[in-house]
Amino acid sequence: MNVFSSAFVVALGAETAVRLWLGSRQIAAVRAHRSEVPAAFAGEIALVEQQKAADYTVARAMLSRWVMLVEAISKAVLTVGGGLAVIERALSRVDFGEPWRGMVLILCVFGLLGVLGLPFSVWRTFRLEARFGFNRISPALFVVDGIKGLALSLLLGIPLLYAILSLMQRAGTAWWVWAWSLWLVTNVALTWAAPRFIAPLFNRFTAITDPALKDRIGALLERCGFAAGGGVFMMDGSRRSAHGNAYFTGIGRNKRIVFFDTLLARMEIAEVEAVLAHELGHFRLRHVRQRLITSMLGSLLGFALLGWLATQPGFYTAFGVPVTAATALLLFFLTLPAFSFFATPFAAWWSRRQELAADEFAAAHASAANLIAALIKLYRDNATTLTPDALHSAFYDSHPPAVERIRKLREFAH
Repeated sequence: MNVFSSAFVVALGAETAVRLWLGSRQIAAVRAHRSEVPAAFAGEIALVEQQKAADYTVARAMLSRWVMLVEAISKAVLTVGGGLAVIERALSRVDFGEPWRGMVLILCVFGLLGVLGLPFSVWRTFRLEARFGFNRISPALFVVDGIKGLALSLLLGIPLLYAILSLMQRAGTAWWVWAWSLWLVTNVALTWAAPRFIAPLFNRFTAITDPALKDRIGALLERCGFAAGGGVFMMDGSRRSAHGNAYFTGIGRNKRIVFFDTLLARMEIAEVEAVLAHELGHFRLRHVRQRLITSMLGSLLGFALLGWLATQPGFYTAFGVPVTAATALLLFFLTLPAFSFFATPFAAWWSRRQELAADEFAAAHASAANLIAALIKLYRDNATTLTPDALHSAFYDSHPPAVERIRKLREFAH
């Protein structure tokens, strides 16, 4: 082992241990409060609903532990275990030429990881989600979604992969600047195109027709100074799941406001308005812009790091692979998550601050009481635990715990 492989083994072991420890804390905390509804939700959440949320959270946490272990073992086998080297040697017997051989190597590795993850996806959908009454997707639609997703990934990913591998081989030591620029342009283009051209491949989007809701949304958008160039739509989320949600997507004239039909079916108009006001808060407070800039800088840092690692012979010899653009790219994506994992709590803390700021914006431009009512319905209908482990929540959660969030909203109401 050299410094690269040793550092990776330590990081992967630490990541796995921390994940298992935090998962065990979460399971213990949720089980400990299974039979008691927090005082903040007394009269709003029934004990049977609290127990369902606890059981659902525990079931998901236990499945996540298995997924995490399989992923860790897979990464270890492919890297320090020599698996990537074995696949590369097998492909070297066929003369595809570069960058095609590198592309085949990358597709083989990611295909293998996809196959390993498929049983967990099937189990999560048809056993875990179905057990708690959330799954509505048929096996046929599940297969169709998978085929569409794979086809779309290949259609969009292969040209991008070809371009990046070609730049790595031919653009000199500054290839990573050009590759990052290409990556950035591609992501912006996909963000613009997704609402109008990609999302409709999987879901049906229909314009909001309820006059009262349209008027309420229009008045809120005007108060907040927001122009939804692409319109306000309802999505047929109920075809796949009973979970409810709402989101913004797209940029420029393709910005869309999307409500799941499951959410609209459960909430009053005033509650929908409050949820929308929260989402609008992210835009008006520049959270979306901040996240975009952070993502751009993060990807730039990642490409710069890859550019340096690709010039280090020890990076390849540590894992027994030849010096090629494809092996550099694969090793980077297989090893980096073990290190970047420890930045998770900082990203989660920043996200929670933004969520509370968006809640305050919603309280000022709509109604804190209505947002509280909407959130309680979402917690109840989505079986969200009200009693997460504090450390697990601080490490992972992008939204404040339910009790804290409701308490803050009640403060904003006054």
